[in-house]
Amino acid sequence: MSAKPHMTLGGQLGRLGRHSLIYGIGGLVSRVVAVLLLPVYTHFLTPADYGKIETLIALTTVLGIILRAGISSAFFRFYFDATDATARRTVLRTSFWFTMGAGTLGLALLLAFAAPISDVLFDTTSAANLVRAAGVALWATVNYEQLTSLFRVEERSVAFVCASLANVFLTIGITLLLVVWLDKGAVGVIVGNFSGTLIVYFALLGFRREQLGLQFDRGLLREMNRFGIPLVPTALFLWVTNFSDRFFLVKLSDVSEAGLYSVGVRVASAMVLLLTAFRMAWPAFAYSIRDENEAKRTYAYVLTYMTLVTSWVALGLTLFAPWLVDLLAASRFAESSRVVGPLSFAAVAFAAYIVVAIGVGRIRRTQFNWVVTGAAAVVNVALNLAFIPRYGMMAAAVATVAAYVTMAIGMAWWSQRIYPVPYQWRRVATAALTAVGLAVLGKVLDVGLPGAVALCAVYPFVLALLGFTSREERQRLGRLVARTR
Repeated sequence: MSAKPHMTLGGQLGRLGRHSLIYGIGGLVSRVVAVLLLPVYTHFLTPADYGKIETLIALTTVLGIILRAGISSAFFRFYFDATDATARRTVLRTSFWFTMGAGTLGLALLLAFAAPISDVLFDTTSAANLVRAAGVALWATVNYEQLTSLFRVEERSVAFVCASLANVFLTIGITLLLVVWLDKGAVGVIVGNFSGTLIVYFALLGFRREQLGLQFDRGLLREMNRFGIPLVPTALFLWVTNFSDRFFLVKLSDVSEAGLYSVGVRVASAMVLLLTAFRMAWPAFAYSIRDENEAKRTYAYVLTYMTLVTSWVALGLTLFAPWLVDLLAASRFAESSRVVGPLSFAAVAFAAYIVVAIGVGRIRRTQFNWVVTGAAAVVNVALNLAFIPRYGMMAAAVATVAAYVTMAIGMAWWSQRIYPVPYQWRRVATAALTAVGLAVLGKVLDVGLPGAVALCAVYPFVLALLGFTSREERQRLGRLVARTR
């Protein structure tokens, strides 16, 4: 679906916001369930069990990146480049069968080498069944994500959310059955998580059967690979930044420290929810705007408002972290609250990276992306190696912040060189730094719960005093207030 030729900026932002909100409903349920299951996990699993699960999630994530060879990103770009329904169907079918073959290869490798992989990761072969379960999860995830991407390019966000909610509720029931009633421990968690995905995936195969034919265009695949393969090292370096800290914590500290850190990551997952909802809507929305001037103006405002929203959420998570951890996890996980703040603000920088990177994809100049994410990964690994032995999970959290800031700055520089956009840098910096300042103030003064509420509430007023809002925005807010009276 293409954007209307002369849609206003407000209309464009409204369309993006509407689809992001709908995607966010499914993501919200998923994240709320993940957080609410924390008491179950922390009661029935040890920190070591939890650390193993998170380590295997990291492993299957990197395998998925390699096996898909960038086809997921290429699917969005080539789908919108196709000029008719027949060409789009060819893009869909080629992507589907390539992903099916890649996922099957990954499953076979993890089944065949489960014991050696367990030994390398955990210094024991006793977790081989966990590795096998992770292999099935890998197959289910890569195929499910590729098939549901069709809902996203069609901008059928409601249908996408319905599939997501079905997946979530099936996962809840099966996981609780396996972990609580059958006492299957860590294996039960992994099996429960992929079972819902498999059930919904097979249902979607039936729903899409008329569109999924035995068609595979090798020429098209080569073109898609030229776009997508340069994104593989980009995604791998991004994975290093996102997940390698778990491995470093396991090897340089201990599995329990990795488990504590993982709980902090889960509590900070409200940021992941926000970014996931946005990332679901963003590529289809951004590529569907045909007019270049309209696209650039829209991208500029998206960066400003995305920074505002993510900074405000990060401020809240930072200040409320001790109470959130106390509410959601067992007392032995209380230390996890220390990493919530840095991880939340790291996500603000990641949000900026997501927005500015779209210009590179728009003109198909993806070859340099790996240098940006590679530099961020080097920063992350160096800081982890230097400081985790002494500072544990706090070092991992700070290393994540440094890496994401490096990545956001690097991609902004590169994207502006090849696809200049009039981003509102002063407003972006004001929104982010004001939230950081209020968060630091709250932590230094140890303001308590009432103070945390107050600091979150004054954030927009501080921004107004610093000149963040434009005259047009003030006028629009005034009209909105007048209508509500």
